[in-house]
Amino acid sequence: MIPDADTRRALLAQPTRARLVALLGQRGAPTPTEELARDLGLHPNGVRTHLERLAAAALVERLRVRRPRGRPRDEWALAPGVRPEPDPRPYADLGRWLARAVPPHPEILREVEQAGREAGRELAPPDADSPAEGATRVLTALGFAPVVERLEDGFACTLANCPYRDAAREGREVVCTLHRGLTAGLVEALAPGARLSRFVAEDPDVAGCRIEVEVAG
Repeated sequence: MIPDADTRRALLAQPTRARLVALLGQRGAPTPTEELARDLGLHPNGVRTHLERLAAAALVERLRVRRPRGRPRDEWALAPGVRPEPDPRPYADLGRWLARAVPPHPEILREVEQAGREAGRELAPPDADSPAEGATRVLTALGFAPVVERLEDGFACTLANCPYRDAAREGREVVCTLHRGLTAGLVEALAPGARLSRFVAEDPDVAGCRIEVEVAG
């Protein structure tokens, strides 16, 4: 059953999911996870997470395709009755233009970081098993492809992908400040006493930003 308009709108408010539905509509044929990830410039694990959310909402279908050797692979297609979404590229353009338009003055950057904190609190899943699991789930869904490392007093994530690279090229300080605020708000909402202790931004075209989080015992 196709989800109601409100459910569909909420799911597709996430840019990567909207891009996946649009891409599957353009292709018009079942497509492997790895090909979709390559077309979007994202890590397959993050793309698979989005596709599973879309499949649970009956927006896409998962097909298990047998191969002569090895395990069957997943291919994805729009579910019957689902129409392709409009091309999401205008939203990416809007992000680039806004990043270009916001001047990186200290007082403005403070407001940008606070806006990011508020967004991060909204993204925190209420059913997370731990701050590390919740942060990993959200960062994966956003397209950052986090690689998690346990620390004595918390955890760290190295981000293998930057989904905001196009906007960051236009205003790196603004975009990275927003991301730092989003991450801080996310971890603070996941557990009392959890805090972002370190945030190292790297070249968005290379990725590898590092996040370290302290969690109160």
